[in-house]
Amino acid sequence: MTSDRLRPPPPAPPLLRLYLAPESTVPRRIDGAWWPRTFDLLAELPPLLSGLPRAWGQIVSVLVNGTAGTGAPGLVLVRDQVVRLRRSTTAHTPSTVVLMAPGQGRRDLLVVPPEATERAAVSLMSAAGLTPEQRDFAS
Repeated sequence: MTSDRLRPPPPAPPLLRLYLAPESTVPRRIDGAWWPRTFDLLAELPPLLSGLPRAWGQIVSVLVNGTAGTGAPGLVLVRDQVVRLRRSTTAHTPSTVVLMAPGQGRRDLLVVPPEATERAAVSLMSAAGLTPEQRDFAS
């Protein structure tokens, strides 16, 4: 039995909250900021890695610095690729994720806590050197 009724489309996934510093030949400590919606790294990392610029290369390793996020170190499958997830709790450093791609080097993203307000997120990004004029929202 088929139904002639139209079904509503599935809800669109939420936009990736990823802010990237403009490309530069000058090295910097932070390449952007990531504002996940939850602390669940295993759920949040696949959309992040899928939404990165292609120029950053194929990410094979992610190092999470800080205490934010849940999810044990191990392997994560992202678009049919295995990505190694590691964790560090270095004292006196902000929460970051370090993304490693062979031949492309590393990219460091400041992690904005999921519960942060937009005002607090902008403040954290500004402290990291990402001014509102420099922010580039990647979907």
